Amino acid sequence: MSAFVESPRHPADAVHDEVVPAGEPWTYALRAGQVVRVVDLEGNQAVDTLFYSLEDTSERYSAPETVRAQGNIFLTAGSVLRSSEGRPMLEIVADTCGRHDTSGGACSAESNTCRFGHDKKYMHNCRDSFLRALARHGMGKRDLVSNINFFMNVPVTEQGRLDIVDGISRPGAYVELRAAMDVLVVISNCPQINNPCNAYNPTPIRLLVWNA
Repeated sequence: MSAFVESPRHPADAVHDEVVPAGEPWTYALRAGQVVRVVDLEGNQAVDTLFYSLEDTSERYSAPETVRAQGNIFLTAGSVLRSSEGRPMLEIVADTCGRHDTSGGACSAESNTCRFGHDKKYMHNCRDSFLRALARHGMGKRDLVSNINFFMNVPVTEQGRLDIVDGISRPGAYVELRAAMDVLVVISNCPQINNPCNAYNPTPIRLLVWNA
């Protein structure tokens, strides 16, 4: 599944427009009907993302429910992101990258240590960025779930292994999502420099929001 769909929305009409530096977290209360665009400014930058219901944060994005409902482990235009209650949270309404990962998870101190050596344990990682972001909203470790990796290329091999390889996103590629309910968007602009998910060079992203 891969669908390239351009957006009709113009940046000048956005109600929010922000550039998030490499490695930094970001949160935003997105209301039902609003659209958020995530822009890969320089290409090949993984953007780890979580969604929570604003009404009840115990309801949050569910990778298993999303994959089961659409019958595909990758996300693209037309994909509906479902919650832990099986309800639609957001729909991808535009996508100029073509495919996004919902299986690879987020880098952490533990995974950096296991994959790349003990000297990498204290490097900046997405799990810690998520925790910083969640703390702003009264949440913590118990609220972490499997995330989406926008623009990250994680193909499945014939042996069933997930590989992290060079990205397929180009500079300026974007993905847009329309909220089906009020959601809290939580992003870690991935700081990983030990594998190709960021081309070994984390870069900024741009985030725009339009009203319904």
